[in-house]
Amino acid sequence: MTIIVQTLDLGGNGPRVVVKDTIDVAGVATRASSRALEAAPVAVEHARVVSHLLAAGARLTGKVSLHELAFGTTGINHYIGTAANPRYPGRIPGGSSSGSAAAVAAGLADFSLGTDTGGSVRIPACCCGVFGLKPTFGRVSREGVMPARTSLDCVGPLAASLPMLVRAMSMIDPGFVPAPVPDSARIGVLHVTAEAQIQKAVFGALSASGLPLGSVSFQHFRAAYEAGMVVINRETHDACAHLLATEQVGADIAGRLAAAGQTSDCALAEAETVRRAFTAEVDEALATYDVIALPTMPDFPLRLEDAADTRAVLGMTSLVRPFNLSGHPALTLPLGSESGLPVGLQLVAAKGADEQLLAIAERLLLNLHGAGKPTS
Repeated sequence: MTIIVQTLDLGGNGPRVVVKDTIDVAGVATRASSRALEAAPVAVEHARVVSHLLAAGARLTGKVSLHELAFGTTGINHYIGTAANPRYPGRIPGGSSSGSAAAVAAGLADFSLGTDTGGSVRIPACCCGVFGLKPTFGRVSREGVMPARTSLDCVGPLAASLPMLVRAMSMIDPGFVPAPVPDSARIGVLHVTAEAQIQKAVFGALSASGLPLGSVSFQHFRAAYEAGMVVINRETHDACAHLLATEQVGADIAGRLAAAGQTSDCALAEAETVRRAFTAEVDEALATYDVIALPTMPDFPLRLEDAADTRAVLGMTSLVRPFNLSGHPALTLPLGSESGLPVGLQLVAAKGADEQLLAIAERLLLNLHGAGKPTS
């Protein structure tokens, strides 16, 4: 079970934290779980988010594994090994922040940091049955985080409880001030295509919460998913294509990178048009509702043996990737299901309303616990 790739002991006596190996820690090489980066030089200084952690008294205990170069959704890594899913053995841990989710689910850390470019915090959090937050784009510093240039990627925390997730945000974002839990909140429910048991779990939880519900629809939701794929392909190719010359990139990632190089300027321009249109739709809905709710994943996490083809399983991000394109904060809450497999309830809030998003999630969970509804 490859989760911890570098053991550390830095900082104070606060929560135990591990970080994804795309985040610089001074004196340690950032290798992104890729053989192509085996000879990478050690980082000269901490990523800013690591400096914030240490200044807040966190105890940094390790760097963790990921889907190679953070360019995949399953977490399967043939170079360093795949992090086992502690709570759902035999299922994928999700990617790309696989080690970040598995470490929390296994109790190896109080919280972890991952990165989310197209669902890479929320997908593994959902697969491993923990909480995961993609903050508002730009809210948490990415200085010292790979890749250096991105219009999608966000550093975000994963934790086994919502209070610990709130504490994590307080430590990594100096401007974050926890909001009081509201008495109520208006939830706009986005109806999407998902497995029947997942729909039942998600909408059962929303109904049982007793919070006022309405219906939301987005004309550009599917287009936003496709546009997000175009942007991530271009930006990841720009950042990592030079590694193909080493012939050390795993075959699955090398194939995706080569294909990403075919992304045209025209396709990128069209994606930016979709970004503007979809962002406006989400903003408009959030002028009426406090949060938008939908499943995190359209299906249950695949068994490892069924997830070998990285490109074939990208559809598992169909419900999360659009909000990377728009930049809105998005949170996944773990729910149970009749089959015993994990379900994620995704909540999306207005840009900059990360505090309110977490406070509303706390209200929802308090209402569910009061109703006796299982949440994990």
